[in-house]
Amino acid sequence: MNTENADRGDAGTGDADRGVPDQGEPDRGEPDRAELEALRAAFPAEHCLPPLGWDAVRAFERAQGIVLPEPYRTLVAEICDGCSDGPADIDGLIPVAALPADWGCDQTQRVLSEPFPLTEAWVWEDDPRPYEEIEPLIDAVSNYGSVVLGTDGCGMYWHLVVTGPHRGRIWNISDVGAAPFGAAFGHTTADEGFAGWVAHWAASRRSWFDVVV
Repeated sequence: MNTENADRGDAGTGDADRGVPDQGEPDRGEPDRAELEALRAAFPAEHCLPPLGWDAVRAFERAQGIVLPEPYRTLVAEICDGCSDGPADIDGLIPVAALPADWGCDQTQRVLSEPFPLTEAWVWEDDPRPYEEIEPLIDAVSNYGSVVLGTDGCGMYWHLVVTGPHRGRIWNISDVGAAPFGAAFGHTTADEGFAGWVAHWAASRRSWFDVVV
């Protein structure tokens, strides 16, 4: 028996064995070991919160009705559940179950199992529709299908999408709009996804734009 997989909660043949729901999500697979080593190097141990362990991660997933994307899932279980020296600018990477101190929305609105609604950038500040019409859509962008990784302040938050077509991707959501992070979407040369977001920050100490467009 592969004891590493057993510790990760991936042993067995069905979701009942793993303690997580069968939602038709993409296969969890194995985390990339090189990505995990890069994450260990990026987050200084002296600034890290302890990892949750696999039992707590699986309990969080059951409660939320989701499966966290790799390599973030393994980071939270085995490396750290947040780090004060890391992206984003204010308080670094926050714990998986936390929200930034300046989070102003009703926390009960957050439903991680509902699909994240966007697949392309949307600047609602420029949207010609009445605000009353788009307000529910804006609320869904902030509250559905993502964990909040941290804040850059001034109403700008980093989200990791956990449900929907953009599962595993990072989005920047502010008070004026939302945009995905990664070279495929412009504004940055960094790889998309959590590992790319952290690697970009670790190399440049900048968590957002590095390409003039």
